[in-house]
Amino acid sequence: MKSFRFLFILLFTISFSGFSQTPTDFLSKEFHKSRRDALRAKMPANSVAVVFANPIRNRANDVDFVFHQDPNFYYLTGYREPNGVLVLFSDNQTDENGVSYNEILYVQKKDEKAEQWNGKRLGIEGAKNELGFKKVMNAEEFVSTNINFKNFDRVLIEKFSDDYRNSTRNTAEVYDLVVAFKENSGFNPNNFLSPVKKQVYELVKATPIENSANVAQIIGRALAYDPSLKNDEDLMKYKNATDSKIKKELQQKISLKLEAKTNIDVTFLSSNLAALREVKTAEELKLLTKAVRISAVGQVEVMKAMKPHMSETELQGIHEFVYKKYGAEHEGYPSIVGAGNNGCILHYIENNKTKVGNDLVLMDLGAEYRGYTADVTRTIPANGKFTKEQKEIYDIVYAAQEAGIAESKVGNSFNAPNTACRKVINEGLLKLGIIKTLDEKHPYLPHGVTHYIGLDVHDAGTYGAFVANSVITVEPGIYIPEGSNCDEKYWGIAVRIEDDILITENGPINLSGEAPRKSDEIEKMMKKKSILDEFILPDLDK
Repeated sequence: MKSFRFLFILLFTISFSGFSQTPTDFLSKEFHKSRRDALRAKMPANSVAVVFANPIRNRANDVDFVFHQDPNFYYLTGYREPNGVLVLFSDNQTDENGVSYNEILYVQKKDEKAEQWNGKRLGIEGAKNELGFKKVMNAEEFVSTNINFKNFDRVLIEKFSDDYRNSTRNTAEVYDLVVAFKENSGFNPNNFLSPVKKQVYELVKATPIENSANVAQIIGRALAYDPSLKNDEDLMKYKNATDSKIKKELQQKISLKLEAKTNIDVTFLSSNLAALREVKTAEELKLLTKAVRISAVGQVEVMKAMKPHMSETELQGIHEFVYKKYGAEHEGYPSIVGAGNNGCILHYIENNKTKVGNDLVLMDLGAEYRGYTADVTRTIPANGKFTKEQKEIYDIVYAAQEAGIAESKVGNSFNAPNTACRKVINEGLLKLGIIKTLDEKHPYLPHGVTHYIGLDVHDAGTYGAFVANSVITVEPGIYIPEGSNCDEKYWGIAVRIEDDILITENGPINLSGEAPRKSDEIEKMMKKKSILDEFILPDLDK
């Protein structure tokens, strides 16, 4: 009896602990530390980097959007909560107790009431234990920090988006943290000149007042290239002033802005983090590959389940159900499911066509798994069989993608796949009579065919020559909207095929190859039985 009772308790404990499990396969704290160390190695002497978490953004009334961490902040910290700041020093600092440190993570403080509503927070001790930081402080302490940013030769930040909400419910939201930093560092947006603004300033400085009317006209034209100029009060006053004395005073003020010096650098972080993020570590590739394979399985299941009576939204739901079944937290971007002419809208996300009928259905979706985002597109016939015209267009795109993937190798320029794809597509369109000459400019492929993927669907990278262990998409397409200047038998046909390609020293590897790409292989897959065939819900309109 005792042994039975012991066994029962043991089984109950195991079952209960199973129900309470949370994912454990996020990036390790050692990974994030290695990324901080790699960035610090690139930082100039006597510099400090300041990286902010994403803010909470409002959806409507008292409902917020699901929080998603800033990719660079997550890359460097692993912290998945809002209202945080990372301060990274190039050189060791010493605190009031003589303890040496080279980084500080500021986190939102523990709050029992807030956690009851919105979930547990790591707090200081959690960040130390789970994220591996030695020096962690509450975010409130950054608002009143004694770090004198003016003492550093370089203060490295990213450009502020300035869409931070001040909800007044919390005195240490990202809004407050950014305001505190700007005040403490002497941040002045006028010290950061766009190329257009710099040229205009230089023109104002060099032009005698008697010729200023010509400069005013040039400023008017420059507004079309850089609308932010209208926010420059001195420049707009100069443009509209008629009094020579006032113009002279404004000219002097604008000239001083050209000479303004600042220790704040808004370019270093974005460029150096892009170079780091472009090359994936083995730990990253494991997660990214899983996100890609989840997305490919979603495409396969939809191929088996698709029927002409289904809606675009229903097909989207099957994809996203597969993602959730595998434990993916989010979609990497808004799902695109476009039947027929809807597929010609490149970022079509309404997905509201109630029946896909006999159209081709373009499905561009990607799972986000532990922060890493796939991007996989398949285009398939809703009734399981390509028409002659659909197959003609589809097979051109497939041949183009094969050519693009072949060019995705170490040392090639980032544009090499695009050049290869366009050549095949133009030759195919010419053969079908859709264009008249090989060099004809046409609207049937209006986008590039390659971008990086990783923590963003359009991930950071140098966009230079390909290097090993980067992951790109190759996604040629042909889009022929209704009313196009070609035989109307091709109208409403939209095809895109997109795969996620790992660049290696031994050639490209298609990570999403589990989802069929050839037209005959798609038709064969669509004949298979779906586990959802018997999933029939009640009719709510009866």
